[in-house]
Amino acid sequence: MTAVPPSPRPRRPGPRSRLGPHGGQAGHLVGAYGLLALTVLLCLIFSLTLPSTFPTSDTVDSILSTQSIPAVLALAAMVPIVTGAFDLSIGYGLGLAHVMVLYLVVDGEWPWPLACLAVTAGGLVVGVLNGVIVEFGRIDSFIATLGTGSMMYAVTGWITDGGRIVPGPQGLPAAFTDLYNSTFLGLPVPAFYVLALAVALWLVLERLPLGRYLYVVGSNPRAADLVGISVRKYTVCAFAASGLIVGFAGVLLAAQQQIGNPSVGLDYLLPAFVGALLGSTAIKPGRPNALGTLVAVAVLAVGLTGIAQMGAEFWTVPLFYGGTLLLAVGLAGYSARRRVRTGVFAARDASAGTSSEPPSAPTRDGDSAGGAP
Repeated sequence: MTAVPPSPRPRRPGPRSRLGPHGGQAGHLVGAYGLLALTVLLCLIFSLTLPSTFPTSDTVDSILSTQSIPAVLALAAMVPIVTGAFDLSIGYGLGLAHVMVLYLVVDGEWPWPLACLAVTAGGLVVGVLNGVIVEFGRIDSFIATLGTGSMMYAVTGWITDGGRIVPGPQGLPAAFTDLYNSTFLGLPVPAFYVLALAVALWLVLERLPLGRYLYVVGSNPRAADLVGISVRKYTVCAFAASGLIVGFAGVLLAAQQQIGNPSVGLDYLLPAFVGALLGSTAIKPGRPNALGTLVAVAVLAVGLTGIAQMGAEFWTVPLFYGGTLLLAVGLAGYSARRRVRTGVFAARDASAGTSSEPPSAPTRDGDSAGGAP
């Protein structure tokens, strides 16, 4: 007598199945481009509220110019975050870099191109040292970079002797200040620096093997080691890139300020991390990315500009940044968890197949259960 196989137990649909393909796609679009839509919405709201001041070319030029250095620093903070590390020394490094440029040009009488090149290379060296301390010293990146940042702040105070570096009556070379103050195609030149840097980081992170290795290190260092990806090597590379970008930002800050202020760099630390963390919720939700960081900086710039034009008090700026930082961390964590859940559901659905009849379970001999004896 032939044995009748038991009827297959229907598989209960998971959250992905309940949402359906259209619901999942809509959720992905909202997550990826919601921040960009918020930028457009804020521009519309402030344009209607402040029609005589906000929707003007002066406001656009001001945003593109004043937010260029925070955008560059946010991109610098984003690179170590890709590997799961944080570089808290970027604010201190920015202050030291811009002071060193002015010190070499004003007091050392160096040619300004050589001074800029030396400071940018110095930023690269500092980044490598940060990476070595974190990886080879086995010190948490928060603690390590906070310590090195404090030391850089001490060096900044030693160079300036607690004061400011002020150029002489002849001022700084015009070619040097034009690095920040000039325009191209009717727009401030610093905006093109930011765009070029973002595109370069996007190409590295999204199109080159180096970027894939950095993301693997950040998502699962143990798995990276198992497949032969050196966690130490690529983490040091991430810190080195961050230091190099910070050095470049210091050059821009020196061309903008034209006075060496030893404490100015700390003002950029919080905006940089807000932009980097908030950027991980846009374009590529759940992971830090260059284009998302640009969108996040745009949201912050539009929001701060609109608030300032509405006559808000000075304390609203740190309040805005602090609240946005908390929101960014929460959204970044949610996006990362949602990305993991989506990958798990996709893998489960792929392994189960689309057929309503599940595959027969193999026996020890490799025959299918339910066959005729």
